[in-house]
Amino acid sequence: MASSSPIPKTMKGVLIGKTGGTEVLQYRTDLPTPTPKEGEVLVKNEFIGINYIDTYFRTGLYPSPKPEILGKEASGHILSLGPSVEGFKEGDRVVWMGSSGYAEYTAAPAAKTIKIPQEIPSADAGAAILQGLTALTLVEEAYKVQKGDWILVTAASGGVGGWLCQILKAKGARTIATVGSEGKVAVAKESGAEVVVVEGPDVVEQKVKECTDGNGVAAVFDGVGKRTFDRSLEVLARKGSLVSYGNASGAVAPLAISRLGAKNAKVVRPTLFNYIATRDEFESYTAELWKLMTENKFTIRIHETYPLKDIARAHDDLEGRKTMGKLLLTP
Repeated sequence: MASSSPIPKTMKGVLIGKTGGTEVLQYRTDLPTPTPKEGEVLVKNEFIGINYIDTYFRTGLYPSPKPEILGKEASGHILSLGPSVEGFKEGDRVVWMGSSGYAEYTAAPAAKTIKIPQEIPSADAGAAILQGLTALTLVEEAYKVQKGDWILVTAASGGVGGWLCQILKAKGARTIATVGSEGKVAVAKESGAEVVVVEGPDVVEQKVKECTDGNGVAAVFDGVGKRTFDRSLEVLARKGSLVSYGNASGAVAPLAISRLGAKNAKVVRPTLFNYIATRDEFESYTAELWKLMTENKFTIRIHETYPLKDIARAHDDLEGRKTMGKLLLTP
């Protein structure tokens, strides 16, 4: 699918000029189309991933320069190559991770762009790359999960949570999953959770004690943040690991390190890009992800594919906990 027509000078996209609520998301049709620089490829985006981290940059929880085009990933086709880029050609079907994804076209970093295998649909690749790699690196490096481990996963019906449940089941771990409502229980079970708990006062603590004979879990993968952090620390087993990878309920308060001594616990606050900093790491983990999707037949749960102009509704749905699985955009 090489470019057979001139690349337009302007494009559709979503720009934010300041931090705030969804009202700052400006859908535009006159944004300048980027030109790929050294080490970049110009991609015509087909399916754009929405991630909770996008809301952090929108609200200012994570500071970033403005004006800004949000969006950390997309799948599509390469239209042109920047200087000195090798290993790609015009027309390649690819998925990338970087920035400025909420747009028709993105000048994506070639170092974090990879070809999509023929047997994987573009929508699935766009839905999987960031959240799938996040979950995969968490269970391999943040805490190396072992067969038979009891693991607690918060927000298990969400994007990363669903991936974690599937990967943990494939590794032979035993997963206790939390969800926000009864309507999300079936999704977590379908993803591989052995036990599913609807969030409520003390119910998660009680279920962990029941399942582990009072010993606690080997690890908690917590993407909720402020609201669940203390509980996650409490339900750990001796020498357990709390992997805090998200802030859906707000940023975690500063931690007094002496609290870890009660159980010789570990707390990790990882980010995906520090696990895939090199091209070899990126390629290795992506190959493993493609294998899980094709050979293990992992479910790619897409909540909805929104038109780009409906970005505000998509953010409202995500922050309102109305979603189960991945949210995508189409230009």
